[in-house]
Amino acid sequence: MGYLLPAEYVAYGLSSGTTDDWVAMASSLMEAYCRRPSLMVTQYTERMRLTAGAQTVRLSYGPLNAATGASSALVAVQVRYGRPRRGELPDPFREQIAWAFSVPGSWAALDVTTVDVNAQTGELTFPYNFLAVNYNEVEVTYTAGLVTVPVSLKVACAQIVKNAQATPALNVKASRMDTLQMEYFSGQLIDPQVERLLRPYVAERLG
Repeated sequence: MGYLLPAEYVAYGLSSGTTDDWVAMASSLMEAYCRRPSLMVTQYTERMRLTAGAQTVRLSYGPLNAATGASSALVAVQVRYGRPRRGELPDPFREQIAWAFSVPGSWAALDVTTVDVNAQTGELTFPYNFLAVNYNEVEVTYTAGLVTVPVSLKVACAQIVKNAQATPALNVKASRMDTLQMEYFSGQLIDPQVERLLRPYVAERLG
């Protein structure tokens, strides 16, 4: 989607003759830089390993926001006692009990209302079970993103368009017609100012 409406082009410093394809290009670059399919509310599923002795994880995408009609950003949570890695066996006796009461490696649904959610940081804290044995792997399905496009993203989108329009030959660095390849100075389009505006929305822990 475009993060700038046609009626807003002039207000954000673009010429009245700017076409929608410029904004579509800028919006796609913003999503690629933030490493996410959209900056608006989108559903994600992540499988994460818990650190030994910890009951918390931090989600990769933010801010957490419930989808339209939903009461919570958490859609579903599954947990399991996977085979502990080397050094993750603080109490072998308790681990053996956990394996006795569960099918090894099987997933169990966890009530999302029992998970403590920090919407600001995207950190989840999971409850202890009656055996007091930590889960060591979780799979979380949740929704995150923006409900409305903030001014900062509109400014970033407009700036990318300006940078592209100011770069000769559509920002082409090199091309080879025999292999139909083109290289672009994408770094020039997303300048330091745009990077600062996009920083709060860049996905974490993804490379």
